[in-house]
Amino acid sequence: MNFNKSYLAYMHAPTNGLVLIPTYNEIENIESIIKEIFSLPLSFDILVIDDNSPDGTGTKVKELQQLYDGQLHLMERPGKLGLGRAYIHGFKYALDQGYDYVFEMDADFSHNPKDLVALYNTCTKEGYDMAIGSRYVKGVNVVNWPMSRVLMSYFASWYVRFITGMPFNDATAGFKCYKRIVLETIDLKKIKFIGYAFQIEMKFLAWKYRFKIKEVPIIFTDRSKGTSKMSKGIFKEAIFGVLQIKINSYFKRYQRSNQTL
Repeated sequence: MNFNKSYLAYMHAPTNGLVLIPTYNEIENIESIIKEIFSLPLSFDILVIDDNSPDGTGTKVKELQQLYDGQLHLMERPGKLGLGRAYIHGFKYALDQGYDYVFEMDADFSHNPKDLVALYNTCTKEGYDMAIGSRYVKGVNVVNWPMSRVLMSYFASWYVRFITGMPFNDATAGFKCYKRIVLETIDLKKIKFIGYAFQIEMKFLAWKYRFKIKEVPIIFTDRSKGTSKMSKGIFKEAIFGVLQIKINSYFKRYQRSNQTL
């Protein structure tokens, strides 16, 4: 086991980055996605945040921890408590453990693990504070979605831009890299939303605090295994949540250390 760990350290350049992967019933994908990430030329750690999946996702992660000693971590929650809350727990863990770069990604391969490298390089080599894996920065780069869902997602991003004033083409994207300073600045205790509105709220706050943000083009591929977690309730939260995010912003000052914005 010690040989395996030293071999991985030798073969892959360290990043001090942590990839957060929330899961619920992802037994068909979780082993493959973990192995894909650990095969990258850069060395990322992984935290799986599992909501007590009845299909054994958490148990599979525990088995894989024997292969990836010290690099693969697991946080088990008692049940389905929401995507946003999963990421908040992950952010707090990352900050407590001293990671400099924190990533959000799905377990179902809709986000290509290879794109982690592009997001990381955007923050480290280009000097951005946050990188967004964008489906729409260069046309519409979505594979295997029905046209109705493509249109819904595309116009949802247009709606978010119209209401909030944010300049991002993919305002609902869930594939991101944060520098540590962004998560330290945002008051995570006051994040209100738990579904896709969470993704909008985090982008909005980072933008209002005037962090440097860049959209990085990716190709989004719909899952081929497992079941989508999208629901009408999540979509409704995003639609009405955007209005609440904008209204709340009128009553808040966005200030970070040594700088008043």
